[in-house]
Amino acid sequence: MTGLTVLLPPSETKREGGDIGTTLDLGVLSFPELSDERAAVITAARSVSSEESTARTALKLGPKSIAERHRNLSLDTAPTLPAIERYTGVLYDPLEAATASVASRAWWARHVVVQSAMFGPLGGGDPIPAYRLSHDSRLGSLRLASHWPAPAARALSSRSDGLVLDLRSEGYRALGPLDGAVPLRVVSDDGSGRRKALNHWNKTAKGRLVALLARTGAEVSGMDDLLAWAAANGVVIDRVDGAWELVAESLAPATA
Repeated sequence: MTGLTVLLPPSETKREGGDIGTTLDLGVLSFPELSDERAAVITAARSVSSEESTARTALKLGPKSIAERHRNLSLDTAPTLPAIERYTGVLYDPLEAATASVASRAWWARHVVVQSAMFGPLGGGDPIPAYRLSHDSRLGSLRLASHWPAPAARALSSRSDGLVLDLRSEGYRALGPLDGAVPLRVVSDDGSGRRKALNHWNKTAKGRLVALLARTGAEVSGMDDLLAWAAANGVVIDRVDGAWELVAESLAPATA
């Protein structure tokens, strides 16, 4: 990864289906050195998903979501979609990835890494099936909190050259810690200079940011480049009390 790398969390919600004739191939995913770790998580996820009783506890499934355990039982046979299209929800919906331009999709494939609980770090264009797993899922003797951090951190650090913008949530950041990554805090500005941190809706701003970066074909190698790009595109990013802040109101709805 060179230039700008954007680290994203996955989403609990995922688009069903996929491209006809495709199935999961660990060998084609980014960071192939993680294939053994990925295989171990897949095996453990399949095991806890085999019965409703174990799936309900391990995957925190309720009556309306219990059927999602079947996703983990068909990981080897289900069709795939690029990761950037597979995930849905308030962060990913602003990307409109399924109908995005070829240029935007290529940008995401080059610059976006998604920190998945099932597969570890993934390239934005990596083909994956739908699955059910969270950063705090309990997979018997396999603990994601101890399984992923060291190998994921090695994989990320070995290929990070340039600015790494960390938009992951705390839980997923812990699965792939990376020294030197720059977290971006999303805030709301009331127009009088007073700011407050956003919770749920911060994901929408992050999605709009990633959509705009792709749509403009941003070429960024460091924080100075990002600030110059932001100024040219009306996006407010500045440093407050030692932390970088993104003002949500500066990002209008954007289509890639």
